[in-house]
Amino acid sequence: MTNTVPIITLDGPGGAGKGTICLLLAEKLGWHMLDSGSLYRLTALQALRKNVESEAQLAEIAANLDIEYLAEGDRLKILLQGEDVTDAIRTEQVGSKASEIAAIAGVRRALLDRQRAFAVPPGLLADGRDMGTVVFPHARLKIFLTASPEERAKRRYKQLKEKGIDANLPDLVAELKARDERDSERSAAPLKAADDALLLDTTEMSIDEVVNQVLQMASQRFGSNVN
Repeated sequence: MTNTVPIITLDGPGGAGKGTICLLLAEKLGWHMLDSGSLYRLTALQALRKNVESEAQLAEIAANLDIEYLAEGDRLKILLQGEDVTDAIRTEQVGSKASEIAAIAGVRRALLDRQRAFAVPPGLLADGRDMGTVVFPHARLKIFLTASPEERAKRRYKQLKEKGIDANLPDLVAELKARDERDSERSAAPLKAADDALLLDTTEMSIDEVVNQVLQMASQRFGSNVN
């Protein structure tokens, strides 16, 4: 199915805008969306709640996640065992833990088939760090979104402040740089652009500009499938 269903992968570091862009594109195109990062964050949240550390137990949690995604306007609502954890999985603690466990091969194997199952008609927007390199290597349009660590930290800072959560900008910059290094150097599916991915630096771009740019790329690649 993954070879016949139109797939657009958007990979890149945290804060590059992948989730927001994917959600807007999915709405415009009427396609499905995979927020792969949320799977690792959900695994991390459960691990923190259950105080689980062993790789075998973490892989078991990943394989048995009871999750549901609900699109609510421009927001993706995420349920874990019926509980709304949309905001809970976006904390810095969960994000850091997710980056750690994403380096575990057993966890990645446990989530691979679940991710590929999202590729159903009419098409899929897949957001993550290894969508184009590992999960959907045959995707016809692969985009690597990036932005400077400082810009990504500013976006994250704004999001947290809007939610009433205290944040320190220099700390966010340091955390993003540390996560980038960890994600890029891990042995299991390191963060990198696929050889055939198109690089899109969003540092100086608005959300609308990024969406329009990707739509142009998709129109050129898929033709009438994106109209």
